[in-house]
Amino acid sequence: MVTKTKRLPAAERRTLIEDAAARLFAERGYAATTVEDIVREAGVTKPMLYRSFESKKELHMKLLERRRDELAAAPLDEFVMAEGALDERLPAMIDAWFAHIEQHPHTTRMLFAETTGDDDIRALQRELHDRQRAADIALLREFAPSLPEAEIEPLGEVIRSSLRGLALWWLDHPETPREVLVAVVLRVVRGVLATVES
Repeated sequence: MVTKTKRLPAAERRTLIEDAAARLFAERGYAATTVEDIVREAGVTKPMLYRSFESKKELHMKLLERRRDELAAAPLDEFVMAEGALDERLPAMIDAWFAHIEQHPHTTRMLFAETTGDDDIRALQRELHDRQRAADIALLREFAPSLPEAEIEPLGEVIRSSLRGLALWWLDHPETPREVLVAVVLRVVRGVLATVES
């Protein structure tokens, strides 16, 4: 617990609250996690939490928004920095995505699994799905331009939903090495590209 003689800097306090909330939301679900649970887990007081967040819902939304943005950026950064053809750049891109999942298991579960029933949070999750699908579609258009137009969006959804499903599966099977997941996704993507080349 935090003692009265020690005043935490605002950024450190916010990190404690966010980390505690992410763990509890992922383990118990949104509805079953109370503000009291969060402050007890974080070792802070309710007024400290409310100085950083207006409500439990705002805290949940901020966690999802940050993870959404960071998760979208991680593989793209690797893709941009890597050199060579798509097939040479894909492994680093996919590995960066799963590395981010590995580093942030609690907020990943919050982001990918329906845990609240709240319309605003569902909308944010749908926005993430749409962003991911759009990124996959853009890559397919660039590197497989001969794909039939009618298949582009459904194939983007196949890749997106495969990544999401595999991420959730991995959270329940953390003993599986990350390189296995990268190899599996590469098989799926290379399979799509191979049908275009053949």
